[in-house]
Amino acid sequence: MVRQDKGAIVVAEGSYDKAMASLFLATTAAGLGMEAHVFCTFFGLNLLKRKARPKLPGMYRLFTGMFEKKMKRLAGVEGFQEIMETAKDLGVRFYACSTSMAALGMKKDQLVDGIEVLGASKFLDIAADSRVQLFIG
Repeated sequence: MVRQDKGAIVVAEGSYDKAMASLFLATTAAGLGMEAHVFCTFFGLNLLKRKARPKLPGMYRLFTGMFEKKMKRLAGVEGFQEIMETAKDLGVRFYACSTSMAALGMKKDQLVDGIEVLGASKFLDIAADSRVQLFIG
């Protein structure tokens, strides 16, 4: 049976826009009382590293700092690390893909505290029981 109060988000890229979109969606879901689950795979795993600081994609990378300041000034949007902490405080659950970690040579101790490492099949169990399923990549 699908739960209407549960959302599952897959993040497959680690750029600033993908990072912020996934965090905005997850924190909004949690703020609305939904369980929010975020599964990071491939280069999305970089978002779960300690002191991650995602950049805008391509040539826009150079303007990430300016864009962050503009987001803060115009919309009151905090930085990536602050929103990640807010998400965790709201109960958003973050998962690292075990297969992608092995392929990229990443170890659990490189990740921020509270990240669960699991395989795609386990996350699909979570997603199958979710009303909302999103892919950001």
